[in-house]
Amino acid sequence: MISIKSKKYWIFAAITFVIVFLMNYIGNENEDKLSSALMNATAGIVGLTIGVWFLYKNKDDDFPPEKFD
Repeated sequence: MISIKSKKYWIFAAITFVIVFLMNYIGNENEDKLSSALMNATAGIVGLTIGVWFLYKNKDDDFPPEKFD
């Protein structure tokens, strides 16, 4: 599992930011393509951070719900 505080996560986040930014910047023909690409890439990193934080928070959960099927 990857922690948000690790160097590995920040490298992965930077690579993800660059990929999402370039996909939006190159594929967009509108006048505001820079701001749109920055917003999309930032939202992608925020979503990635929330997802990794949620998974990392629950990785040591030794007590699952009682009626878990």
